[in-house]
Amino acid sequence: MKIHTRAVHAGDRKKAPVEIPVTTPIYNAASFISEKTADLDRIFAHELEGYSYSRYGNPTGAALEELVASLEGGHGALACASGMSALEIAVLSALIGRPKSVVSADALYGATINLFLRVFEPLGVKVRYVDVCDLGSLAGVIAEEKPGCILMETISNPCLRVGAIDRIAALARASGAALIVDNTFATPLLARPLELGAHFVVHSLTKYLAGHGDVLGGAVVTGLEHFENMRTLARTYGPLLGAFESYLAMRGIKTFPLRMERQCSNAARVAAWLRQDARIERVIYPDDAAHPDSATIQRLFPKDLRGAMVSFAVKDADRARIFAFMDRLKLVVRATSLGDVHTMMLYPVISSHREMPPAERERLGISENLVRLSAGIEAVEDVLADLDQALV
Repeated sequence: MKIHTRAVHAGDRKKAPVEIPVTTPIYNAASFISEKTADLDRIFAHELEGYSYSRYGNPTGAALEELVASLEGGHGALACASGMSALEIAVLSALIGRPKSVVSADALYGATINLFLRVFEPLGVKVRYVDVCDLGSLAGVIAEEKPGCILMETISNPCLRVGAIDRIAALARASGAALIVDNTFATPLLARPLELGAHFVVHSLTKYLAGHGDVLGGAVVTGLEHFENMRTLARTYGPLLGAFESYLAMRGIKTFPLRMERQCSNAARVAAWLRQDARIERVIYPDDAAHPDSATIQRLFPKDLRGAMVSFAVKDADRARIFAFMDRLKLVVRATSLGDVHTMMLYPVISSHREMPPAERERLGISENLVRLSAGIEAVEDVLADLDQALV
């Protein structure tokens, strides 16, 4: 089935004793009973499908997990309380039975860097950063470090670099490392990393998949090799998404391919408009033939789908001028997120990459005059008019 069809149908309409609900109900129960204690015993032993306690699994969450796994082409998924909790359990699962060492892309979401700095490194996990778009440098670092896992983003935040996932996956497998790909910016509409050789795919469900700014959640999708270890970890420390949030995320996903297609189209229009505006210093969007990863983008992404994120630098703007520009926006929402139905803008220097040293930000291209725009599904002409009046 095509992704549009799976987004609407996967996970729903499970067999019930009498009636089958059209959409998955919200199972707001902390625990579940079985008619026979012997059946409960078999459920605890994982010999019988069923539910006992919502920290181990919940029918609403299971439906969402089936849906996300279907979209990514994985064996199974885990729905988590946030994208960061999903990323944490992916790294923990990847390192089981492997060296406690991570090779990570240096272009990352700021909170991911903080996860390594404040959680994994104090626990003794070594983390080394490298430009994963430079396959020669990456191969050299992998040979030196012999890591347990490699982490990257399909489209990096906020400078929109795109690594060759299939070739990086080959390097990972040759070295015995597990490849984790944060696919939040691309979504399974643009790329399905498991099909390209990755071991784990992570999403912030809050963003494009749920898509309406009303639910916080995350998901990890993996293959058979790592699935049971991941579920065992989850049963132990309980990062699972609640039933109500699972329902909201699942409802949002049904329209995600339609929304994402519109958002990609709007982003391309915004990028083209910004490029011809003398008030703009530079525009970063993956449809540019001059993009450093253009060959990889054309090879891995579907034609005419280049993502819904646009980063751009306002000419001669310091922090005060960026603040003034953003304050003049009337339609574009100034909020710390992305992927919603409404167009949003964020200033990375004070938000997503606030704790990164200024010199490191500059090295990665995150300048003081750079902003990040997440295209929504509005009429793009209205978004352009708002940008125009704010860019005085």
